[in-house]
Parts: sequence; structure tokens; C-alpha cells
Amino acid sequence: MKIIECKSSELDDVASLFDAYRRFYGQKENLIESKAFISERLNNSDSVIFIAYSGADKPLGFVQLYPSFSSVAMKRMWYLNDLFVSESARKQGVAKSLLQHVKQFAIDTDAFTVKLATAVDNIEAKSLYISEGYTKVTAFDHYTQRVEPV
Repeated sequence: MKIIECKSSELDDVASLFDAYRRFYGQKENLIESKAFISERLNNSDSVIFIAYSGADKPLGFVQLYPSFSSVAMKRMWYLNDLFVSESARKQGVAKSLLQHVKQFAIDTDAFTVKLATAVDNIEAKSLYISEGYTKVTAFDHYTQRVEPV
């Protein structure tokens, strides 16, 4: 397995994985919009995407990070917003390898932390995150507001 940073040359592969990821979360299939969304992220350098390939160059999974900053620490942070492994590649260490790649990337970019969120009932993912050194944040209450046009 190899993990590389996604560039425009990997757009089709990551867009296909991204569309499958969205379907996993109950969204309708829409490869055209998925590709446009990922293309925009890459063109605007809004995110960093790593994609895992098999030895035969088959796309296995991806992770997408969004940059942020900690004002208190005065350092960069990364939000691990998306992590997905294709169904046929699960239970083969792909997600673990992607998380380890993210950790090294965070170290290389002098980041303060990598943050992520997952569904409360996603027990498998939680177990993986804990095994890779992530800890549940209990010191803060996080809030969100969905913004919709009036």
C-alpha cells in the first residue's frame, strides 16, 4: 500500500471514494458534484487529501484534513473531517495507515493537534481512534449552528 497527497491527477479516484463516503452517510449518489467539490478544495488549497492505493494502484481509501489554528497555543491545527475506506478494503489496516500518515503530516507541519468527530454509535471508528492515540475531549462543550437562508 502507498499513501500519497492527492493532486489533480488523482481527482477521479478521490472523487469516487468521496462520493461513496457521502453515500455511507446517507447522501444520494452524485459523482459530478462530488468531483466538483473535491476539485474546488484542491484548486483553492482549502484542504489536504491523502489517498491510499494498493500495490496494483487501486484506490482504497482517503482522508481529508482542513486547516485551522489554535489562538491559545498560537499554532496550526488540522481537522480530520473525512476518513473513508472502500468496503472491499476494510479490515486490512488502510484506515490505521491513513491515520498514521496524518500524524506524521501533523508533526511535519508543526501542528498543535489533529481533531476529529465521529458518530456517537460508530464504535469501530472510536476504537481505532483510541488505539491510535486520540482521546475524547471532555473539557469543552462544542456547539454547532446550521446556517440556512431565511
